[in-house]
Amino acid sequence: MNAGRYAPSPTGDLHLGNLRTALIAWAYARSTGRDFYLRLEDLDRQRFRDPQSQIDDLEELGINWDGDIVVQSERLDRYQSAIDALQEHDLVFECFCSRRDIREAASAAHAPPGHYPGTCLQLSEREARRRRAELADRGLRPALRLRPTAENWTVTDMGRGRFTGPTDSAVLQRGDGAFAYNLAVVVDDIAMGVDQVVRADDLLASSPLQAYLTHELGGIEPVYGHVPLVLGPTGRRLAKRDGAVTLSELHEAGLSTADVVQMLAESLGLGGVRSTAGFLENFAQARLTGNPWTFTPPNTRPATVSQE
Repeated sequence: MNAGRYAPSPTGDLHLGNLRTALIAWAYARSTGRDFYLRLEDLDRQRFRDPQSQIDDLEELGINWDGDIVVQSERLDRYQSAIDALQEHDLVFECFCSRRDIREAASAAHAPPGHYPGTCLQLSEREARRRRAELADRGLRPALRLRPTAENWTVTDMGRGRFTGPTDSAVLQRGDGAFAYNLAVVVDDIAMGVDQVVRADDLLASSPLQAYLTHELGGIEPVYGHVPLVLGPTGRRLAKRDGAVTLSELHEAGLSTADVVQMLAESLGLGGVRSTAGFLENFAQARLTGNPWTFTPPNTRPATVSQE
């Protein structure tokens, strides 16, 4: 089974950058004969919003998917089973560090920025029991982290070629019991037969860790495609503060769905394309550069796009 996927977090309406990534992921999968799945990554229940508007926007754009929509909050048993499997191979350890502990340790000389400093990796069982009891007195429990056997891992990216990065001792399950993003996406991709992951390029750095986890869980490591972010008129990542950036807002500004598809196609060098069918037909000629696309919303001034 070979498949691609689009996996938004249901935290609000999709903006034009999200829709562009979804369209590219869909076209990559369909043009290579793969199935295409939609997955709702809703493990962050504090930010959860009704996903129906996201589903409606994707359908209106003409993006279709195979099978039922996959919902992460309905798959918690799968994530626990994955942790159990990793524990059997001594690839999990308890972490008692607070965010402050990690931040202070990571600020030390020679500490890789943003990475776990290894504080709890070599705790004695006696010390672990003591800290476990301290957390239990406060109604808490330790987080579970990955104990990688490889310091670095290399992935294949369709735009960048081979990319090597650290695996890190990433959190697999938080102290409150919530499963971590990096674990859940890997478990789901394996179960869904996803071997092509197309997403925004701010997730490139997490790919070596996720590919390594895929390897340890017995899955087939996917090929990646990381799409440059869409920037707003200020040069920062496109956001709602920039004006009309969602499909409904663009409609209110006078743009039809076909107009939106045309803008997205033009951002990739495809002229005269006003439907997803036409986008797919011409996708082989798309220019997928490593440069961001800058979008000026129509209520700021007439809608414009530029490829930097």
